[in-house]
Amino acid sequence: QVQLVQSGGGLVQAGGSLRLSCAASGSIFSIDAMGWHRQAPGKERELVAAINVYGDSKYAGSVKGRFTISMDRGKKTVYLQMNSLKPEDTAVYYCSAAQTRGIWPRPVSDYWGQGTQVTVSS
Repeated sequence: QVQLVQSGGGLVQAGGSLRLSCAASGSIFSIDAMGWHRQAPGKERELVAAINVYGDSKYAGSVKGRFTISMDRGKKTVYLQMNSLKPEDTAVYYCSAAQTRGIWPRPVSDYWGQGTQVTVSS
């Protein structure tokens, strides 16, 4: 089993920055990709960004150029640096992880973190 523990998030003004972190524990040897999703009230959960241990990454169009995902491959910890935040970025952000066996792109959704609220005020 894999457990994901998130940290970071909170309230920030538009134009500000936040950093989210997520550490995997348990059977982490099988994890080769991690990512971030978000869910706003009344909306479906959507991919924000994902990255694998081979250096491949993908981003939602709405965050490209503003958000950066990175991963400590040894510790299986993933980070999301969020800059130039907008009110529409307000959502609960979920960390995720997967065993992709090198297949990319593919959904990174085998395991989930507990979620953390990010609120951007205008």
